Amino acid sequence: MSKRDYYEILGVGKTASGDEIKKSYRKLAMQFHPDRNPGNKEAEDKFKEATEAYEVLKDDDKRSAYDRYGHQAQGQGGAQGGFNQGFDGFDFNDIFSNFSDIFGEMGGKRQGKKRSSSVQGSDVRYNLEISLEEAFKGTSEKISFTIANACEPCDGTGSANKEKPTDCPTCQGSGRIRAQQGFFIVERTCTTCHGSGQLIKNPCKNCKGEGRINKERTLSVKIPAGVEEGNRIRLANEGEAGVRGGKAGDLYVYISIRKHDFFVRKSDDIYFEMPMRITTAALGGAIEIPTIDGSKAKLQIPEGSQNADQFRLKSKGMSVMNSGGRRGDMYVKINIETPVKLSSQERELLEKLDKLLQDKTNNPNVNRPTERCDNGLSCGVVIFPNK
Repeated sequence: MSKRDYYEILGVGKTASGDEIKKSYRKLAMQFHPDRNPGNKEAEDKFKEATEAYEVLKDDDKRSAYDRYGHQAQGQGGAQGGFNQGFDGFDFNDIFSNFSDIFGEMGGKRQGKKRSSSVQGSDVRYNLEISLEEAFKGTSEKISFTIANACEPCDGTGSANKEKPTDCPTCQGSGRIRAQQGFFIVERTCTTCHGSGQLIKNPCKNCKGEGRINKERTLSVKIPAGVEEGNRIRLANEGEAGVRGGKAGDLYVYISIRKHDFFVRKSDDIYFEMPMRITTAALGGAIEIPTIDGSKAKLQIPEGSQNADQFRLKSKGMSVMNSGGRRGDMYVKINIETPVKLSSQERELLEKLDKLLQDKTNNPNVNRPTERCDNGLSCGVVIFPNK
Protein backbone atom coordinates (compact mmCIF):
# COMPACT_ATOMS: atom_id res chain seq x y z
CA MET A 1 0.00 0.00 0.00
CA SER A 2 1.54 3.33 -1.09
CA LYS A 3 2.15 6.07 1.44
CA ARG A 4 0.12 9.26 1.43
CA ASP A 5 1.75 12.55 0.54
CA TYR A 6 3.16 14.25 3.65
CA TYR A 7 1.72 17.62 2.69
CA GLU A 8 -1.69 16.00 2.22
CA ILE A 9 -1.45 14.31 5.64
CA LEU A 10 -0.78 17.63 7.38
CA GLY A 11 -3.29 19.49 5.24
CA VAL A 12 -0.85 22.13 3.98
CA GLY A 13 0.44 23.20 0.60
CA LYS A 14 3.96 22.59 -0.70
CA THR A 15 4.78 26.26 -0.20
CA ALA A 16 3.70 26.23 3.46
CA SER A 17 6.03 27.89 5.93
CA GLY A 18 7.60 26.11 8.87
CA ASP A 19 5.17 27.79 11.25
CA GLU A 20 2.18 26.69 9.17
CA ILE A 21 3.45 23.09 9.16
CA LYS A 22 4.04 23.20 12.90
CA LYS A 23 0.58 24.67 13.55
CA SER A 24 -1.12 22.03 11.43
CA TYR A 25 0.74 19.20 13.14
CA ARG A 26 -0.09 20.61 16.56
CA LYS A 27 -3.80 20.52 15.67
CA LEU A 28 -3.64 16.92 14.43
CA ALA A 29 -1.61 15.79 17.45
CA MET A 30 -4.22 17.21 19.78
CA GLN A 31 -7.01 15.51 17.85
CA PHE A 32 -5.55 12.03 17.42
CA HIS A 33 -3.28 11.65 20.45
CA PRO A 34 -3.67 8.12 21.92
CA ASP A 35 -4.27 9.50 25.43
CA ARG A 36 -7.36 11.26 24.12
CA ASN A 37 -8.49 8.23 22.10
CA PRO A 38 -7.77 5.15 24.25
CA GLY A 39 -8.22 1.91 22.35
CA ASN A 40 -8.85 3.71 19.04
CA LYS A 41 -6.46 2.06 16.54
CA GLU A 42 -7.48 4.40 13.71
CA ALA A 43 -6.67 7.51 15.77
CA GLU A 44 -3.32 6.02 16.80
CA ASP A 45 -2.41 5.31 13.17
CA LYS A 46 -3.30 8.87 12.15
CA PHE A 47 -1.17 10.24 15.00
CA LYS A 48 1.80 8.15 13.86
CA GLU A 49 1.24 9.21 10.24
CA ALA A 50 1.09 12.91 11.14
CA THR A 51 4.21 12.60 13.33
CA GLU A 52 6.13 10.93 10.52
CA ALA A 53 5.12 13.64 8.07
CA TYR A 54 6.10 16.40 10.50
CA GLU A 55 9.50 14.81 11.21
CA VAL A 56 10.36 15.18 7.54
CA LEU A 57 8.76 18.51 6.68
CA LYS A 58 10.04 20.38 9.73
CA ASP A 59 13.65 19.72 8.68
CA ASP A 60 14.77 21.86 5.72
CA ASP A 61 17.20 19.23 4.38
CA LYS A 62 14.76 16.33 4.70
CA ARG A 63 11.99 18.44 3.23
CA SER A 64 14.15 19.41 0.24
CA ALA A 65 15.04 15.77 -0.39
CA TYR A 66 11.38 14.74 -0.05
CA ASP A 67 10.29 17.43 -2.51
CA ARG A 68 12.77 16.08 -5.07
CA TYR A 69 12.54 12.30 -4.55
CA GLY A 70 9.37 11.71 -2.56
CA HIS A 71 9.24 8.86 -0.03
CA GLN A 72 12.30 7.22 -1.58
CA ALA A 73 14.42 9.99 -0.11
CA GLN A 74 13.76 8.55 3.38
CA GLY A 75 14.73 4.98 2.55
CA GLN A 76 12.72 1.82 3.14
CA GLY A 77 11.75 2.74 6.66
CA GLY A 78 10.30 6.11 5.77
CA ALA A 79 10.90 8.89 8.25
CA GLN A 80 11.19 6.47 11.20
CA GLY A 81 8.84 8.69 13.15
CA GLY A 82 6.01 6.67 14.66
CA PHE A 83 4.46 6.93 18.11
CA ASN A 84 7.37 6.03 20.38
CA GLN A 85 10.32 7.55 18.56
CA GLY A 86 11.54 10.01 15.97
CA PHE A 87 10.83 13.40 17.57
CA ASP A 88 14.41 14.38 16.74
CA GLY A 89 14.71 17.25 19.16
CA PHE A 90 11.14 18.45 18.68
CA ASP A 91 9.95 20.48 21.66
CA PHE A 92 6.87 18.54 22.74
CA ASN A 93 6.07 21.09 25.44
CA ASP A 94 5.81 23.70 22.73
CA ILE A 95 2.96 21.79 21.10
CA PHE A 96 1.15 21.09 24.33
CA SER A 97 2.01 24.39 25.94
CA ASN A 98 -1.18 24.20 27.95
CA PHE A 99 -1.60 20.56 28.85
CA SER A 100 -4.66 21.18 31.01
CA ASP A 101 -6.49 22.99 28.21
CA ILE A 102 -6.14 19.97 25.92
CA PHE A 103 -7.09 17.28 28.38
CA GLY A 104 -9.52 19.32 30.47
CA GLU A 105 -7.25 19.07 33.50
CA MET A 106 -8.09 15.34 33.32
CA GLY A 107 -10.85 15.78 35.93
CA GLY A 108 -8.88 17.58 38.65
CA LYS A 109 -6.61 20.42 39.70
CA ARG A 110 -2.96 20.56 38.65
CA GLN A 111 -0.36 19.59 41.21
CA GLY A 112 0.80 22.52 43.24
CA LYS A 113 -2.60 24.12 43.59
CA LYS A 114 -4.18 23.09 46.85
CA ARG A 115 -7.73 21.87 47.08
CA SER A 116 -10.18 22.55 49.81
CA SER A 117 -11.48 19.48 51.61
CA SER A 118 -14.95 21.03 51.87
CA VAL A 119 -17.33 20.39 48.97
CA GLN A 120 -20.68 22.07 48.39
CA GLY A 121 -23.71 19.82 48.79
CA SER A 122 -25.92 18.90 45.84
CA ASP A 123 -29.23 20.54 45.02
CA VAL A 124 -32.27 18.35 45.68
CA ARG A 125 -35.60 18.04 43.85
CA TYR A 126 -38.88 17.24 45.65
CA ASN A 127 -42.11 16.58 43.73
CA LEU A 128 -45.24 17.88 45.49
CA GLU A 129 -48.79 17.23 44.27
CA ILE A 130 -51.60 19.56 45.37
CA SER A 131 -55.28 19.99 44.49
CA LEU A 132 -56.64 22.64 42.12
CA GLU A 133 -58.39 24.32 45.04
CA GLU A 134 -55.07 24.54 46.92
CA ALA A 135 -53.43 26.00 43.85
CA PHE A 136 -56.23 28.60 43.70
CA LYS A 137 -56.04 29.81 47.29
CA GLY A 138 -52.43 28.92 48.18
CA THR A 139 -51.45 26.62 51.00
CA SER A 140 -48.68 25.54 53.34
CA GLU A 141 -47.53 21.93 53.08
CA LYS A 142 -45.24 19.89 55.31
CA ILE A 143 -42.84 17.67 53.41
CA SER A 144 -40.59 14.93 54.79
CA PHE A 145 -37.60 13.34 53.06
CA THR A 146 -34.28 11.67 53.81
CA ILE A 147 -31.21 13.73 52.97
CA ALA A 148 -27.56 14.21 53.93
CA ASN A 149 -27.45 16.49 56.98
CA ALA A 150 -24.45 17.95 58.76
CA CYS A 151 -23.08 15.49 61.34
CA GLU A 152 -23.89 16.82 64.80
CA PRO A 153 -21.12 15.14 66.87
CA CYS A 154 -18.36 16.70 64.72
CA ASP A 155 -20.28 19.82 63.66
CA GLY A 156 -19.88 18.80 60.03
CA THR A 157 -16.05 18.87 60.14
CA GLY A 158 -15.58 15.11 59.77
CA SER A 159 -13.05 15.19 62.62
CA ALA A 160 -13.76 13.55 65.98
CA ASN A 161 -11.90 16.34 67.80
CA LYS A 162 -13.09 18.98 65.30
CA GLU A 163 -9.56 19.68 64.07
CA LYS A 164 -8.96 21.11 60.64
CA PRO A 165 -7.75 18.65 57.98
CA THR A 166 -4.10 18.66 56.91
CA ASP A 167 -2.65 18.64 53.41
CA CYS A 168 -2.14 15.22 51.90
CA PRO A 169 1.63 14.48 51.93
CA THR A 170 1.43 12.48 48.70
CA CYS A 171 -0.05 15.21 46.46
CA GLN A 172 0.76 18.24 48.64
CA GLY A 173 -2.91 19.17 48.79
CA SER A 174 -3.65 19.18 45.05
CA GLY A 175 -5.60 15.91 44.96
CA ARG A 176 -3.73 14.94 41.77
CA ILE A 177 -0.49 13.11 41.05
CA ARG A 178 1.46 13.84 37.88
CA ALA A 179 3.64 11.15 36.33
CA GLN A 180 5.99 11.19 33.33
CA GLN A 181 5.26 8.54 30.72
CA GLY A 182 7.68 8.87 27.84
CA PHE A 183 7.05 12.25 26.25
CA PHE A 184 3.79 12.75 28.10
CA ILE A 185 2.77 13.90 31.55
CA VAL A 186 -0.27 12.07 32.92
CA GLU A 187 -2.35 13.21 35.89
CA ARG A 188 -4.19 10.79 38.13
CA THR A 189 -6.35 11.08 41.25
CA CYS A 190 -4.29 10.81 44.39
CA THR A 191 -4.82 7.36 45.91
CA THR A 192 -3.98 8.55 49.42
CA CYS A 193 -6.62 11.27 49.81
CA HIS A 194 -8.88 10.06 46.95
CA GLY A 195 -8.72 13.46 45.27
CA SER A 196 -9.73 15.62 48.23
CA GLY A 197 -6.21 16.97 48.75
CA GLN A 198 -6.52 16.78 52.53
CA LEU A 199 -6.59 14.18 55.26
CA ILE A 200 -8.32 13.96 58.63
CA LYS A 201 -6.11 12.42 61.30
CA ASN A 202 -8.94 11.39 63.62
CA PRO A 203 -12.14 10.79 61.57
CA CYS A 204 -15.52 11.09 63.27
CA LYS A 205 -16.95 7.62 63.87
CA ASN A 206 -20.52 8.81 63.33
CA CYS A 207 -19.99 10.08 59.77
CA LYS A 208 -16.68 8.29 59.02
CA GLY A 209 -14.95 11.57 58.30
CA GLU A 210 -17.38 12.87 55.68
CA GLY A 211 -18.98 15.48 57.93
CA ARG A 212 -22.54 14.53 57.06
CA ILE A 213 -24.99 11.70 57.57
CA ASN A 214 -28.36 10.75 56.08
CA LYS A 215 -31.45 11.35 58.18
CA GLU A 216 -35.09 12.40 57.76
CA ARG A 217 -35.93 16.08 57.62
CA THR A 218 -39.35 17.78 57.76
CA LEU A 219 -39.94 21.25 56.29
CA SER A 220 -42.92 23.54 55.79
CA VAL A 221 -43.32 24.82 52.23
CA LYS A 222 -45.51 27.84 51.48
CA ILE A 223 -47.33 27.50 48.15
CA PRO A 224 -48.47 30.86 46.68
CA ALA A 225 -52.00 31.31 45.30
CA GLY A 226 -52.14 30.86 41.53
CA VAL A 227 -49.22 28.45 41.30
CA GLU A 228 -49.20 26.47 38.05
CA GLU A 229 -48.22 22.98 36.96
CA GLY A 230 -44.43 22.69 36.74
CA ASN A 231 -43.66 25.77 38.84
CA ARG A 232 -40.80 25.27 41.28
CA ILE A 233 -40.17 26.81 44.68
CA ARG A 234 -36.57 27.26 45.80
CA LEU A 235 -35.60 26.82 49.43
CA ALA A 236 -32.05 28.12 49.75
CA ASN A 237 -29.53 25.98 51.66
CA GLU A 238 -32.10 23.25 52.35
CA GLY A 239 -30.51 20.71 49.99
CA GLU A 240 -27.74 18.26 50.81
CA ALA A 241 -25.26 19.33 53.46
CA GLY A 242 -21.77 19.98 52.14
CA VAL A 243 -18.87 17.62 52.72
CA ARG A 244 -16.69 18.58 55.71
CA GLY A 245 -18.36 21.89 56.36
CA GLY A 246 -19.06 22.79 52.72
CA LYS A 247 -22.02 24.98 51.84
CA ALA A 248 -25.38 23.20 51.62
CA GLY A 249 -27.18 22.90 48.30
CA ASP A 250 -30.70 24.17 47.60
CA LEU A 251 -34.03 22.36 47.71
CA TYR A 252 -36.34 22.77 44.70
CA VAL A 253 -40.00 21.84 45.21
CA TYR A 254 -41.69 21.10 41.86
CA ILE A 255 -45.46 21.53 41.82
CA SER A 256 -47.91 19.21 40.10
CA ILE A 257 -51.68 19.67 40.27
CA ARG A 258 -54.13 16.80 40.49
CA LYS A 259 -56.79 16.47 37.83
CA HIS A 260 -60.09 17.95 39.02
CA ASP A 261 -63.37 16.09 38.79
CA PHE A 262 -65.10 18.75 36.69
CA PHE A 263 -62.97 21.92 36.44
CA VAL A 264 -60.32 22.23 33.73
CA ARG A 265 -57.62 24.86 34.09
CA LYS A 266 -56.07 26.64 31.10
CA SER A 267 -53.54 29.22 32.26
CA ASP A 268 -55.51 31.54 34.58
CA ASP A 269 -58.96 30.56 33.28
CA ILE A 270 -61.33 27.79 34.40
CA TYR A 271 -63.50 25.75 32.03
CA PHE A 272 -66.63 23.94 33.18
CA GLU A 273 -69.28 21.88 31.36
CA MET A 274 -72.78 22.33 32.80
CA PRO A 275 -75.45 19.68 32.14
CA MET A 276 -78.79 21.32 31.36
CA ARG A 277 -82.38 20.19 30.77
CA ILE A 278 -83.72 20.80 27.31
CA THR A 279 -86.57 22.86 28.77
CA THR A 280 -84.15 25.23 30.52
CA ALA A 281 -82.22 25.74 27.29
CA ALA A 282 -85.46 26.42 25.37
CA LEU A 283 -87.14 28.67 27.93
CA GLY A 284 -84.05 30.33 29.40
CA GLY A 285 -83.61 31.35 33.02
CA ALA A 286 -81.05 31.81 35.79
CA ILE A 287 -79.02 28.86 37.02
CA GLU A 288 -76.32 28.47 39.71
CA ILE A 289 -72.80 27.46 38.77
CA PRO A 290 -70.20 26.08 41.23
CA THR A 291 -66.91 28.01 41.20
CA ILE A 292 -63.32 27.17 42.18
CA ASP A 293 -63.51 29.31 45.33
CA GLY A 294 -66.33 27.11 46.69
CA SER A 295 -69.15 29.63 46.19
CA LYS A 296 -72.02 29.69 43.67
CA ALA A 297 -72.32 32.08 40.76
CA LYS A 298 -75.57 32.94 38.96
CA LEU A 299 -75.60 32.54 35.19
CA GLN A 300 -78.45 33.85 33.01
CA ILE A 301 -79.27 31.41 30.21
CA PRO A 302 -80.87 33.11 27.18
CA GLU A 303 -84.04 31.66 25.70
CA GLY A 304 -83.30 29.23 22.87
CA SER A 305 -79.73 28.43 23.93
CA GLN A 306 -78.10 25.63 21.96
CA ASN A 307 -75.97 22.68 22.96
CA ALA A 308 -72.25 23.60 23.37
CA ASP A 309 -73.00 27.32 23.76
CA GLN A 310 -70.36 28.88 25.98
CA PHE A 311 -70.78 31.69 28.50
CA ARG A 312 -68.17 33.75 30.30
CA LEU A 313 -68.14 34.62 34.00
CA LYS A 314 -65.64 37.41 34.47
CA SER A 315 -63.08 37.12 37.31
CA LYS A 316 -64.37 33.71 38.44
CA GLY A 317 -61.29 31.78 37.30
CA MET A 318 -57.94 30.99 38.95
CA SER A 319 -55.93 33.37 41.09
CA VAL A 320 -53.15 35.05 39.16
CA MET A 321 -49.89 34.56 41.03
CA ASN A 322 -48.27 37.70 42.48
CA SER A 323 -51.01 39.95 41.06
CA GLY A 324 -52.58 41.30 44.24
CA GLY A 325 -55.76 39.20 44.07
CA ARG A 326 -56.53 39.40 40.35
CA ARG A 327 -58.34 36.38 38.87
CA GLY A 328 -58.86 34.89 35.47
CA ASP A 329 -62.27 34.15 33.94
CA MET A 330 -64.57 31.14 34.01
CA TYR A 331 -66.08 29.70 30.84
CA VAL A 332 -69.25 27.62 31.10
CA LYS A 333 -70.22 25.30 28.25
CA ILE A 334 -73.77 23.91 28.34
CA ASN A 335 -74.48 20.28 27.54
CA ILE A 336 -78.18 19.79 26.84
CA GLU A 337 -79.44 16.45 28.16
CA THR A 338 -82.03 14.41 26.32
CA PRO A 339 -84.57 12.82 28.72
CA VAL A 340 -84.50 9.02 28.90
CA LYS A 341 -86.78 6.29 30.34
CA LEU A 342 -89.93 8.28 29.60
CA SER A 343 -93.23 7.41 31.21
CA SER A 344 -96.29 7.10 29.01
CA GLN A 345 -97.52 10.50 30.13
CA GLU A 346 -94.14 12.13 29.42
CA ARG A 347 -93.99 10.50 25.99
CA GLU A 348 -97.50 11.72 25.18
CA LEU A 349 -96.61 15.29 26.19
CA LEU A 350 -93.41 15.23 24.12
CA GLU A 351 -95.28 13.93 21.09
CA LYS A 352 -97.77 16.79 21.40
CA LEU A 353 -94.91 19.24 21.77
CA ASP A 354 -93.18 17.75 18.76
CA LYS A 355 -96.24 18.39 16.61
CA LEU A 356 -96.43 21.96 17.84
CA LEU A 357 -92.77 22.53 17.02
CA GLN A 358 -92.76 21.04 13.52
CA ASP A 359 -92.39 24.45 11.93
CA LYS A 360 -89.85 25.65 14.45
CA THR A 361 -86.14 25.54 13.64
CA ASN A 362 -82.91 26.75 15.13
CA ASN A 363 -82.08 28.54 11.90
CA PRO A 364 -84.76 30.49 10.01
CA ASN A 365 -82.81 30.03 6.77
CA VAL A 366 -83.35 26.26 6.50
CA ASN A 367 -86.34 24.17 5.39
CA ARG A 368 -87.31 20.65 6.38
CA PRO A 369 -88.47 18.50 3.40
CA THR A 370 -91.73 16.61 3.75
CA GLU A 371 -91.44 14.35 0.67
CA ARG A 372 -91.20 10.61 1.15
CA CYS A 373 -88.58 8.21 -0.17
CA ASP A 374 -89.24 5.78 -3.06
CA ASN A 375 -90.09 2.94 -0.67
CA GLY A 376 -92.93 4.98 0.81
CA LEU A 377 -91.18 5.40 4.16
CA SER A 378 -90.25 8.73 5.70
CA CYS A 379 -86.83 9.98 4.65
CA GLY A 380 -86.23 11.30 8.15
CA VAL A 381 -85.36 14.80 9.26
CA VAL A 382 -82.81 16.16 6.82
CA ILE A 383 -82.07 19.87 6.84
CA PHE A 384 -81.16 21.69 3.65
CA PRO A 385 -80.16 25.35 3.53
CA ASN A 386 -82.43 27.70 1.55
CA LYS A 387 -81.07 28.84 -1.81
